[in-house]
Amino acid sequence: MPSSTSPRRFPEDFVWGAATAAYQIEGAWNEDGKGESIWDRFCHTPGKVDRGDTGDVTCDHYHKWLEDVTLMGELGLQAYRFSVAWTRVLPNGDGSLNQRGLDFYNRLVDALLERGIQPFATLYHWDLPQALHDRGGWPSREIIGPFEHYTEVMGRALGDRVKHWMTVNEPWVAAFEGYRDGNHAPGERDLARTLAAGHHMLLAHGAAIPILRESSRNAVVGLSLNVMPFPAASRSRADQRAATHLDGSVNRWFLDPLAGRDYPADIVKAYGLPMDFVQPGDMEKIASPIDFLGVNYYTRVIVRSKDVPEAEASPPTVVSSGETSAVRWEVYPQGLHETLARIHFEYGFPALFVTENGAAYHDEVEPNGEVIDKERVSYFQRHIGSLRRAIEMGVPVRGYFAWSLMDNLEWGYGYAYRFGIIHVEFGSSKRTVKSSGRWYQQLIRTHGEDVGDE
Repeated sequence: MPSSTSPRRFPEDFVWGAATAAYQIEGAWNEDGKGESIWDRFCHTPGKVDRGDTGDVTCDHYHKWLEDVTLMGELGLQAYRFSVAWTRVLPNGDGSLNQRGLDFYNRLVDALLERGIQPFATLYHWDLPQALHDRGGWPSREIIGPFEHYTEVMGRALGDRVKHWMTVNEPWVAAFEGYRDGNHAPGERDLARTLAAGHHMLLAHGAAIPILRESSRNAVVGLSLNVMPFPAASRSRADQRAATHLDGSVNRWFLDPLAGRDYPADIVKAYGLPMDFVQPGDMEKIASPIDFLGVNYYTRVIVRSKDVPEAEASPPTVVSSGETSAVRWEVYPQGLHETLARIHFEYGFPALFVTENGAAYHDEVEPNGEVIDKERVSYFQRHIGSLRRAIEMGVPVRGYFAWSLMDNLEWGYGYAYRFGIIHVEFGSSKRTVKSSGRWYQQLIRTHGEDVGDE
């Protein structure tokens, strides 16, 4: 009789789900008392998002939520990871409560539970209230109080039914893409403000943990990080140094503080900026014990130093697979088990969830109305096979969330790329389950027996 971790089956308590984010799917950007977020402002600013796309309507999930939950039930999802739009509940970020916005999430959670789908709630998936940004936003320490208030509101409202909570999603992306590179809201380009913003996101995470444990009975609390391998292209010292720096600035910059190790000294030195936003007690609060770490994995980045003469003295020993998704990210399934194993064996968090994993492809609707996305099926099959390998290595992975439940607004890319297992016809908002969705449905039904190898 095979064990629960046999090559053909996942552990019995392993959870299969799909994920979304509020701004990417909800629409109704100014309805029923919702306030303006930094992503509303960013999208409405000419030149910020490809083709001027906005999240004003997107998938219209705010109105079609029951249809979407029904589709989740038909697919057999055991869990659904969603985020709360802060401005839908607290239009100005703090102050008066918008009951109509809160009622929306109450209805959503109740409908999920009626179908046996576990709700996994994310408090912050990048849509900061514009009113709070105008008062200083994430670079200001004053953001912590409003985030604590928001956390308490949501914990008290949903804590009797929501067990799994994520405080912040991908603080690296929110801070560095938003404040250093200008590609995401609020569109700034200032490294000093970037570092302060990232620190305050971690600090807000730490501050939220005891609030959720107090307000949500038996709460299971964590956060999600984007983590990826950064292999050096060659053995040259230049490539090795560049790879170490990228790994430090993306991965270790957030993993180390969460594990109680402070910010990595080599990267602090490389940035060469004062870290005076770190105050006594901050690092201890950031390192408050979590129940799990969410891992968002999509690709790897092979690092070739910009110091070309020195790097070229050593020919590349690591090369791309040559397979890419529509967004031109390398398809590298092995990176998932490499990433999960590294996090587990180097940092020892009590449990891991793969909270995002997926790929964009140029999906087309066939004349018969079907959407046949064989490339995405192959992507999922190989990555879930890689995930199975991590579990067999002893990594405590408790669940997997496909990104994304449905096609949506892909942030600065607008509607150029589709990641969903459900096709959305933007304009009519018509939903069509893709072949990847049907494949995932069968995978869930057999609890991973048909996944194959990476």
